[in-house]
Amino acid sequence: MTPLVPFEAKTAPLAQANVDTDQIIPARFLQKPRRDGCGPYLFHDLRGNPAFVLNDPRYSNARVLVAGENFGCGSSRENAVWALYDYGFRAVIAPSFGDIFRNNSLKNGLLPITLAADIVAHLLVSTPEVRIDLHSQTVSFEESALTFEIDPFAKHYLLNGVDELGYTLSRMEEIEAFETRNQP
Repeated sequence: MTPLVPFEAKTAPLAQANVDTDQIIPARFLQKPRRDGCGPYLFHDLRGNPAFVLNDPRYSNARVLVAGENFGCGSSRENAVWALYDYGFRAVIAPSFGDIFRNNSLKNGLLPITLAADIVAHLLVSTPEVRIDLHSQTVSFEESALTFEIDPFAKHYLLNGVDELGYTLSRMEEIEAFETRNQP
């Protein structure tokens, strides 16, 4: 993962509630290895509709997806997060997320930001450029600067571009010293 530094980005509006992980990446693409990239399969079936938001050239370089309530509900497929990340999204803003999707996002470099439903409704209509600063936990757009909550460990991982394993490996000297001190 790359560290999540402050960035400004276009938003893409997905004004749909209850977008599940099978809509994000259909099950038939789950056998594809991550190294091949999951981005091309993002919203594969929905993109068959020419009116689907990601088919609109205005949103081709969006790095922030703004979505409806309960985004990422459904089965626990990490591939859904990989597809969003590999496509180029670095954050998803929604009023709420599926719990498993939220956890998978935080472990795989995608920042899920929960904002109030009325704010998300405004973002869906106005599709502004936003500035996201994880360090200060703020989303800024137009004349607004809003804060969001995030687990401190997840914040650390995202700011440093490491996952749980990477964090553990970065502490190997301490782990080995502990094991040496505590050998029978």
